Amino acid sequence: MTLRLETDGAIARLLIDRADKRNAFTFAMWQRLPELLAEAAADPALRVLVVKSANGGAFCAGADIAELLARKDDAQWRADNQAAINRAQYELTRFPLPTVAMVEGDCVGGGCGIALACDIRVAGPQARFGITPAKLGLVYPLHDVKLLVDLVGPGQARRMLYTGMLLGADEAQAIGLVEEQAPSEDALVTQILAASPFSARALKQFVRQVLDGQVAEDAQSLDIFASAFTAADFHEGTTAFVEKRKPRF
Repeated sequence: MTLRLETDGAIARLLIDRADKRNAFTFAMWQRLPELLAEAAADPALRVLVVKSANGGAFCAGADIAELLARKDDAQWRADNQAAINRAQYELTRFPLPTVAMVEGDCVGGGCGIALACDIRVAGPQARFGITPAKLGLVYPLHDVKLLVDLVGPGQARRMLYTGMLLGADEAQAIGLVEEQAPSEDALVTQILAASPFSARALKQFVRQVLDGQVAEDAQSLDIFASAFTAADFHEGTTAFVEKRKPRF
């Protein structure tokens, strides 16, 4: 399978496995991604989702250009393909658990969009990031442009979008595209799993609401804040604090 979900305890890994095509995404892969996300979201044992290449190397070279060229004159296919991309990106951005993109090689075009849709990006030493539609006479989805602007600001977003330039891991981190450089995601995932899953889910939701334009509390956010004090994680966290031990969430 070119896209699959593997689980290991509390960790889900969404693996891109098309190394012979540098993990380029096909229409079928965009369609499959939301199905795998729904499967992961339905598993109560899971607490974090990692998106990465199954075999190292390229994270994702973007859309499959050969498929795009073969179907470019099919208006219905183009519409269906764009709808599949939009849905996949929307669902990944709003997946309820913390998400980490582990980028070990090239992360380009639609592949960069997948990384943008994750909560945190970790770059390996060979990682390169670029958004290249301008080199093909294409444009980038508005949803994903917003994800980019939210991370790096409008000036750096314009620089990347207008030129299609490739950024190494150091520059990507310097402009805010990457949060961490490491050879693997293991250390970060361990830290996420050591913290409260109730807090992580609620705070992820709050960050998304802020990014989507909410600036004031509402009944839902107030209820989530208040409910923390009666949840099991608060009892364990405060008990561990008093007992001077690490919490066991």
